[in-house]
Amino acid sequence: MSQPSLSGFIIRRPWLRRWLQPMANWYADASGYRKLGLKADDLIPEESETVLLALKRLPPKEAYDRVFRMRRAFQLSLSHQLLPKHEQMKPEEDTPYLTPLIQEIEAELKEREDLEAMVVKKKPAKPAA
Repeated sequence: MSQPSLSGFIIRRPWLRRWLQPMANWYADASGYRKLGLKADDLIPEESETVLLALKRLPPKEAYDRVFRMRRAFQLSLSHQLLPKHEQMKPEEDTPYLTPLIQEIEAELKEREDLEAMVVKKKPAKPAA
């Protein structure tokens, strides 16, 4: 993916996940992006070609919602305010919408790279009898 992640390593170990889950919840709450109405995928930097392509593939409604969340968060940041409690992003609403597209694009790029690196060898012709 576009950012390094240990999530797969942690998810495969239930004991480690149970131990780290409270810290992860605390960190997500302390970071404050939900208090501005943002989702975690809104924080992914748009600097790579993969992320830009994923943004182009977003459905129109999701792209509009993303722009709305970003503009509202920017306005709130400028005015040094937070959203009212009932408008803040709840943890169950903070679902990934961009990450699956990024993973799909990275898989396509890897497949394309593998296909371009493939060497085709012709079998020698059998001698005529």
